Amino acid sequence: MSDTSKKLSNSAQSVQDALSRKGLALEVVELSASTRTANEAAETIGCEVAQIVKSLIFRTKASQKPILVLASGVNRVNEKAITALVGEKIGKADADFTREVTGFVIGGVPPVGHKQEIDTYIDEDLLKFDVLWAAAGTPNAVFRLGSADLQGLTNGRVVSIK
Repeated sequence: MSDTSKKLSNSAQSVQDALSRKGLALEVVELSASTRTANEAAETIGCEVAQIVKSLIFRTKASQKPILVLASGVNRVNEKAITALVGEKIGKADADFTREVTGFVIGGVPPVGHKQEIDTYIDEDLLKFDVLWAAAGTPNAVFRLGSADLQGLTNGRVVSIK
C-alpha cells in the first residue's frame, strides 16, 4: 500500500516525529487517493469505516478552549453528551481555529502532534477493533495503530460519544 522510500510531506513528517517521540513504531504513509473523509479513507485503505479514527475539533462556547473528539468513522458526535463531559457548551470549530490549535487542516487532523495540549475524548466504539487507522497530517496521509495504543498515545478519556 505504501512506498516508504518516498519522503513524507512536512505535515505528515511532523506526525511521524510525534509518534516516534511517543515510543511507538507506527508508520505514517501518504497515499495517492484521498483519505479526507472516513468513507474515502476506508475505501482507500480497504478497512471498515468504523475502523477510521475521525479527529474532530470542537470549541467551547464560553472559554474558547479546543476539545478533540476521536470518533469511530461510522458515528456522529452527540454534542450534548460532550457538553456534559466538558462542563460547557461546545460547537464545531472552524478551519482557522482547527489549524491554529492543531497545526493541521481539517481532513488531515491526527490524534497526536498538535501545536498545543488538547483535552481529548475517545469514542468507546473504537476499542471494539484491534486495528484502527487515523489521519496523519494531510488529507492523504494515514497511520495504522492498535486500539489498545490509542488511549496512551493521546491521553484521552474513553467515553460514549453517541
